[in-house]
Amino acid sequence: MLVWPIGRIIVYGEELNRLKEADLYRFLRRVESEQGPHVMINGKPYILLAGNNYLGLADHPKVREAAIEAIHRYGVGSGASRLISGNMALHEELETRLAHFKGTEAALIFSTGYMANLALLSCLIPEDGLILLDRLCHASLIDGARLSGRPYRVYGHKDLNKLERLLQRKPQGQSALIVTDGVFSMDGDIAPLPQLISLARQYGAQVLVDDAHATGVLGIHGRGTLEHFGVSPSEDSVIQMGTLGKAIGTFGAYVAGSHDLIEYLINKARTFIYTTALPPAVCAATAAALDLIEKEPELRVRLWKNRTHFHEGLHSLGFDTLQSETPILPILISDSHKALKLAEALFDEGIFAPAIRPPTVPKGTSRIRMTVMATHAKADLDRALEVLGKTGKALGLI
Repeated sequence: MLVWPIGRIIVYGEELNRLKEADLYRFLRRVESEQGPHVMINGKPYILLAGNNYLGLADHPKVREAAIEAIHRYGVGSGASRLISGNMALHEELETRLAHFKGTEAALIFSTGYMANLALLSCLIPEDGLILLDRLCHASLIDGARLSGRPYRVYGHKDLNKLERLLQRKPQGQSALIVTDGVFSMDGDIAPLPQLISLARQYGAQVLVDDAHATGVLGIHGRGTLEHFGVSPSEDSVIQMGTLGKAIGTFGAYVAGSHDLIEYLINKARTFIYTTALPPAVCAATAAALDLIEKEPELRVRLWKNRTHFHEGLHSLGFDTLQSETPILPILISDSHKALKLAEALFDEGIFAPAIRPPTVPKGTSRIRMTVMATHAKADLDRALEVLGKTGKALGLI
């Protein structure tokens, strides 16, 4: 039996016990169905209010058909990285579609949003450049800044005064990158993008917008945060990235910008260079999903109608949804133990919406993060509100 010297490694069992005692332990629940407004767990139906499949495209028949057709024609895997033999027609066609959709000269697809953000934060500015991040940026952006080796600073959530002070303190001529989510994934509020762009212009900086939860959701055509604010996609100081696994319903990520930016990333982004290309079926399914987003705006209309109804219902019950402006609707509980209790009570009543706890959110801000979909029926949302009212009162939360 191999015995490790004490103090040289983490004792897994002890750390797991510590997490359980602090109500921070996590475990996996197996979903046994497609990712729709309802899912099957342990053979029982649940109303899903926890996913990011905002438009219901993850299980849309046309998206499924496109994936199946691509498998018949191209097989399952791409077989190599894009710079070896893995670059296929479907990759290039999808990038052209994404660039058109986002209104940019070009686009580049990545395997995940995490990998795209790691690439961007290590490539966009020189080693002595400064990265400035909103405190509530996604973990991949925070990790990307740490791993980049560049100096970075964090400003308070949407605190433009603090951000400007940081910009004022940087040495003359130092490159700076302002980093923000378009829609903040745990709070559901929207970044003050026009003001960020104004500060970037004033201090010679660039802006990186993670549009993961805005793509397909914000803007009259669903093109994201820039369209929501009427900002031109040709704005030189703004670089857009986003994911394909949320409103688009598939898998992967993209960066959209100038031809020069995309060529630069192809040559410099290690998370692009050294990874196998996305499977052909994913590319075909994504193109089909983009067709639906562009041709069926009623999906987005239903999404926002559902969001309005559910948001009003939560407020009428007395829940605090923070400053949410989107289909992400957090119910602030604060205490991790109480958040777990509410999630368990909801699950017992057929509502799947897990508790979100540190380190995903700051200490003292545990919550139930609820997300509505275009494909939720009003009856689904009304049932969830009924259960929330009953369980919230029973637990003394409202």
